[in-house]
Amino acid sequence: MREGATVVSTSTRNIPNRLGKNTTVFLVSAELAAMASKLGFIPSVAEYHEAMGIVNKDGAAIYKTLSFNQIEEYEKNAKGVTARLVTAS
Repeated sequence: MREGATVVSTSTRNIPNRLGKNTTVFLVSAELAAMASKLGFIPSVAEYHEAMGIVNKDGAAIYKTLSFNQIEEYEKNAKGVTARLVTAS
């Protein structure tokens, strides 16, 4: 980073000057890092909620893939792996 920059990081460490001389580092969640990257700045609480409203509006479609038990192809592949593990032991 350039000297004196302000950055967001999903790292688990915040060591002085780790990302650059006199750099201010904010440790944030992956969600907030993605939002800050898209917006180009760290949002205020109101800006965050406004942006999340757009995401939450389509939340059922966006977060469905996180429910692996609801993805037919995943279940089929998981059963195949389980069957191979049982057969191999």
